[in-house]
Amino acid sequence: MNIINGTVNWGIIGCGDVCEVKSGPAFNKVANSKLVAVMRRNLDKAKDFAERHKVPKYYADAVELINDPEVNAIYIATPPSSHESYLEMTLKAGKPVYVEKPVTINSASVQRMMEMEKKYGSKVSVAHYRRGLPLFSKIKELVNNGVIGKVKLILLRTLQPSVSKIITSTEDNWRIDPNISGGGLFHDLSPHQLDIMYWIFGVPQQVYVQSANQGKQYNAPDLTMVQIAFANDIYFDGVWNFNVAEEAAIDSCEIIGDKGTIRFSFFRVSTIELITSTGTEIIELEYPVNIQQPHINNVVKFFRGEGANPCSLEEAIVTMKVMDKAN
Repeated sequence: MNIINGTVNWGIIGCGDVCEVKSGPAFNKVANSKLVAVMRRNLDKAKDFAERHKVPKYYADAVELINDPEVNAIYIATPPSSHESYLEMTLKAGKPVYVEKPVTINSASVQRMMEMEKKYGSKVSVAHYRRGLPLFSKIKELVNNGVIGKVKLILLRTLQPSVSKIITSTEDNWRIDPNISGGGLFHDLSPHQLDIMYWIFGVPQQVYVQSANQGKQYNAPDLTMVQIAFANDIYFDGVWNFNVAEEAAIDSCEIIGDKGTIRFSFFRVSTIELITSTGTEIIELEYPVNIQQPHINNVVKFFRGEGANPCSLEEAIVTMKVMDKAN
């Protein structure tokens, strides 16, 4: 696969809300990385983003951005339904791709993307960026070091009102249109959570999913229950509901072992509550201002041939296969 010698000069396809703080500024904060161009179908909005973030070039046409000779890597940050086509266009141009999560709308699409990566011989990395955060690295370390003994059970609860502070809002609200997002709000948040479960505990051995549309506010499930059996007799029970009262909102995960428990939140705070026979320890960590920065740093190293892929399509399809069962 191609290796970038020198600076990774990024072009962003879809410089929308996610790029404002979570990812966009990070491309200029990472070593050997520079954001040189952005694209949005609305040229005025692309220009506005470029001017505010001091990006030299802006486009309304993805083809022009991809073919810009100064751009040697592409970040696809559009809604999931367009990821596959933009990925193919970019790989054909011989440039590596960093693609947002969910990586696309279903596992069949991921499979085609994997075939494209192999065909065109360029690199693809997926934005399962929570792998790069200190919170989740510490949780994985605690589990692997046996601090809570043998893991028995993982309990995850993501209960949110229909308008939630932990879900990015957009004017067109594409996240609840299955044709664009692949499903409902479960498809927006669960990739973060399911990927971390896979990253720590491995490939699911058995998966059972049940979904319902209780609120009838849109044409997608607002309730999803997932049960997973991992290797080593480890079981996961997760509930996502986006139709509860504000007072009932919960964002919690517990990893329960035979010698203790790890409690944490995926989206609210970067804090671990570690409960063992010696008592309760609170481990305070921090999220970076631009939350994708540690992951992007690893992607840049991968594109430059200095490190492994922080999240491949082969890994991303594991999570997508679980999500497929929710529709």
